[in-house]
Amino acid sequence: MGRKRSLAARWHWPAALLLVAILVAGAGWWHLIHWTPSRGEFPVQGVEIGIEDGAADFTALRAVGADFVYLEASSGADSHDMEFARNFAAARAAGLQVGAVHAYDPCLAAERQSANFVTVVPRDAGLLPPAVALDRLAEDCPERVSDAMVESELTTFLNQIEGHTGKPAVLKISSGFEARYGLAHRVERPLWLSRTRFQPDYGGRPWTLWTANAMLHSDAAADPLRWVVLQP
Repeated sequence: MGRKRSLAARWHWPAALLLVAILVAGAGWWHLIHWTPSRGEFPVQGVEIGIEDGAADFTALRAVGADFVYLEASSGADSHDMEFARNFAAARAAGLQVGAVHAYDPCLAAERQSANFVTVVPRDAGLLPPAVALDRLAEDCPERVSDAMVESELTTFLNQIEGHTGKPAVLKISSGFEARYGLAHRVERPLWLSRTRFQPDYGGRPWTLWTANAMLHSDAAADPLRWVVLQP
């Protein structure tokens, strides 16, 4: 009997340790999905809302601490958010500063993409600087696009949308895009980088905006939010 009790006790220890590990991991995950940077360190914070994120409660976002919102307005040459005008007005009414994001496609001509953007985004001096999301690589293009052409067309696109908005654009550049093209140093625009929980450094120079938590759970939205802070 003593031997049986000893074997049973040995089995209970691994089970107990596993339970503790699960509880610790669960607590860490809960903290992560609810974490935002300190207001003392980053006084101005906001959120990014994409085309596929559905309806947003901008009053609720303001209540949980958002000072601004970037709305994905257009993508490539043809896709755009049909609700942009409504969301823009609702965000403004809730007291949020508003900016527009274009998801850039290196496979397509700059003129076609800028035409899409300016059709959706109004000339408004109160808008935040436009942001250009750089994530897709030219390797996915149906026809070969050289690195030089990627940079040239992007520069053309930036000049065109900046002429429309009257403000320098922000490069919302992914780590994969930067690793492939290294444009953060060659295209002199403010940077918007992304890394959950820890400040990103892949741009090689100081960032202006940081997506600090790409999966923030909040009562302000049914789906996870992309929480963004401004460099003070």
